Amino acid sequence: SARGERTILEDLCYNVGYTIGLLHNGDIIHGDLTTSNILVMKRIDKYDCVMIDFGLSINSSLVEDKGVDLYVLEKAFLSTHPNSQDLFDKILAGYCSVARAQKAVVTKLREVRLRGRKRSMVG
Repeated sequence: SARGERTILEDLCYNVGYTIGLLHNGDIIHGDLTTSNILVMKRIDKYDCVMIDFGLSINSSLVEDKGVDLYVLEKAFLSTHPNSQDLFDKILAGYCSVARAQKAVVTKLREVRLRGRKRSMVG
């Protein structure tokens, strides 16, 4: 059913955020979080995600780097999946459930969003 598929998608998005939160807890910044760099694997009763392509990754404890990592994913996610902000919110919920510095990182994400909007308005 459509509702069942929606629930699966929401759970997967939550899992993506949770996985990114674990990476950030280890001070691993992916550097290129796009939907192309997230593999989805079907398990018996759920879907799991695996991050790939760490070629641009860095080791950093900076809240700025973690916020930018999430911003890059948000821009990529919303450009490939328009009108799906609610699903990105599920990614953030998964992230916040496990990330140690989640409040500071989400605040930084908001700041980075504002900088991105200003840059796109100026040209």
